[in-house]
Amino acid sequence: MKRPLFCAVVASGLALGLLVGTSPAWSKPPVSAHGSSLLSTPKRADRAEMQTMQIPSHGALMNALVYVAAGAGPHPAVILLHGFPGNERNLDLAQAIRRAGWDVLYFNYRGSWGTPGNFSFAHSIEDTAAAIAYLRQPDVARALRLDPARIVLIGHSMGGFMTVESAAADPAIKAFATISAADMAGRAQALVRTDGEVAGIKAMSTGLADEGMAPLSGCTPEGLARELVEHAPDWTFPSKVDALKDRTALVITSDDGLAQTNLAFAAALRQAGDSRVSTVHLPTDHAYSDQRLELSKAVLKWLAGLPK
Repeated sequence: MKRPLFCAVVASGLALGLLVGTSPAWSKPPVSAHGSSLLSTPKRADRAEMQTMQIPSHGALMNALVYVAAGAGPHPAVILLHGFPGNERNLDLAQAIRRAGWDVLYFNYRGSWGTPGNFSFAHSIEDTAAAIAYLRQPDVARALRLDPARIVLIGHSMGGFMTVESAAADPAIKAFATISAADMAGRAQALVRTDGEVAGIKAMSTGLADEGMAPLSGCTPEGLARELVEHAPDWTFPSKVDALKDRTALVITSDDGLAQTNLAFAAALRQAGDSRVSTVHLPTDHAYSDQRLELSKAVLKWLAGLPK
């Protein structure tokens, strides 16, 4: 290397060293409370933010995030439960709910979308209970500025199945909403009743495979279908009516073929004495593809009417 070029390189290196040395805060990238490297403005106590975490569930750590609402709080919280396999995550809905002053937790069940473990419906029910328990931990509630006594479940498709099962098992969940909820155990039970066990399980497994199972691990369509048939007596929506008849509920339906089952569930709740059941129908597909703003408005209106 010729001397002038060498001197220029050394001078540049010294200048860079001096620049770094005069900025101690940037000698290492800032690190968030969860260990992620961030290049961002300083954190303000009342600013809206996103926090990521891994939630323990039966030996695995579920990938999760919380949209934290602005303000000191404590904020009410929504747990947003995704479907099967979960291509539509409804995170636009999560953002809208946060703007309305709610924290929103989104997570991936064991064995789904990169969360370790084996996917199953029983595991997903356990995972939802683990997510609820996580938000109720005093240190977590403080860090997320949320009120652990005001947790609402909102589930889409299979997430609606998880919502119904989990709310029924947890009397402290006072309100829940379903968006085109899939009574998957009821569907499996009906197929077995009309076609026989072998044909019914085959039809159910074909339907599950058609939904796309690439994001799921540790399971097969047939195994999941058999699981639904085995647990059908305890998992169908009608079997949960008695446990849910004292809750505030929102049942949203679309033109996806699930409306009849969902409206029958809402009617059964009302017949059992529940006077706080609301229903909304939107003319759209299962993903609410062309009714996203209308879906958001329906959910926000319902949340705004819940007791403070």
